Amino acid sequence: MSKALFLEDSYRKTAPARVMEITPDGEIILDECLFYATSGGQPSDTGVLKYEGRAVPILECKKGEEGAMLLVPEVCDHGIPVGASVEQEIDFERRYKHMRMHTALHLLSVVIPLPVTGGAITAEKGRLDFDMPEAPEDKEALSHQLNHLIQSDLSVSEQWITQEELDEQPELVKTLSVKPPRGSGLIRLVRIGTAQSQTDFQPCGGTHVNRVSEIGPMRVSKIEKKGRQNRRVHIVFD
Repeated sequence: MSKALFLEDSYRKTAPARVMEITPDGEIILDECLFYATSGGQPSDTGVLKYEGRAVPILECKKGEEGAMLLVPEVCDHGIPVGASVEQEIDFERRYKHMRMHTALHLLSVVIPLPVTGGAITAEKGRLDFDMPEAPEDKEALSHQLNHLIQSDLSVSEQWITQEELDEQPELVKTLSVKPPRGSGLIRLVRIGTAQSQTDFQPCGGTHVNRVSEIGPMRVSKIEKKGRQNRRVHIVFD
């Protein structure tokens, strides 16, 4: 299992690591991984691995078996051996946009308090699908509510609970299409606000900003009909 450093500090840009394994396709498995692995609608980080004066471009990070995270290099014959000490460096500008957008989608799920059936994030836009028979008519009103929450400057924090504790509180799971990651015995919950006065509290393995004001102005750009009960709401940085 690779230790997920991005869960400990979303703002960290570099970190040392040791190469545990190289797959037949040249994918690199580290003991401690700074790169976010694609999951839950959020794309992976990109960046470089530095080794003996060289910088090997990393195009993607994906989840493997038994908790491993596989770094996909630009070329498979990168020459980094098992056991090597490397320095990880992510494209933080891209990561930070993902952090802002992901946190904004949490707030969108507060503005539209309906079950979420899907979602996706890029560095420029994001969307959530809702179990919603009728689409909202006023995009400007939704944008206003979203920006009002952003301007509140609420804190974003995390809490870990057991799988059994989550099973006893199924109402915490908003997203119907993506189940909280299981297997480690613990589930990560992300809270916006405080325990005494929380605006949002749900399982999530993504990266987020520390305060919602970091998101910046957002706009609901489009609402689409995706089936009889499904409405897709898009947001962009404004």
